[in-house]
Amino acid sequence: MTTKQREIDTDEAPKIELFVKASVDGESVGNCPFSQRLFMILWMKGVTFTLTTVDMKRAPDVLKALAPGSQPPFLLYNDDVKTDINKIEEFLEDKLAPPQFPKLCCRYKESNGAGDDIFRNFSGYIKNPSPVKNEGLEKKFLSTLVKLNMYLETPLPHELDQNPNLTGSSRLYLDGDTLTLADCNLLPKLNIVKVVCKKYRDFDIPAELKGLTRYLDNAYKQDQFFYTCPKDSEILFPYQSVAKYLK
Repeated sequence: MTTKQREIDTDEAPKIELFVKASVDGESVGNCPFSQRLFMILWMKGVTFTLTTVDMKRAPDVLKALAPGSQPPFLLYNDDVKTDINKIEEFLEDKLAPPQFPKLCCRYKESNGAGDDIFRNFSGYIKNPSPVKNEGLEKKFLSTLVKLNMYLETPLPHELDQNPNLTGSSRLYLDGDTLTLADCNLLPKLNIVKVVCKKYRDFDIPAELKGLTRYLDNAYKQDQFFYTCPKDSEILFPYQSVAKYLK
């Protein structure tokens, strides 16, 4: 178990410890989109927190006592243990609220569901070994990327308020020009998709999907996303047993 502390100046900050899945080496941060999601949220909130990586092959007894039967990620907030990912997100948004901490929820409910079908179709695409089925699965997977791209290229209400004649959006992220909870949920999954598809299908996100390309380019420029991403080797390791090369 490895512990790192991220120090950020805050007044009367709560005591927070985030336990995340460790990498293959047992120390650095491993591949887990749910862990990265919470890591990003805490970083974006600007609160001081301790990040503890958990090697599940050698999980210490203290963790079994803290969250028996649970897998990382889980949160320790002033000695109160939280294990449900969605409830942790809601809890942090409620507890770490303005004016001291930024609000991260979306203005538009549609942003929360954008891209929610990508990972499911990606899994079917990448686990298929049959060339006969590949074209159909790839088209289905690609259609989910196109759907997300359309959302990113469609102006949001506040953009149209500023310019009623606007035909395309130039916003940076799902819900506007700042990262939100929706981005924390989607971006870790998109990073996995990008890395694994390149390895097993030599598939790149088409440049024609300009909204999606712009979105990812902007996201990788943000420390909260870039520095919470696991190494590509960490992402690929668990897929060695499930992802299939075409035969």
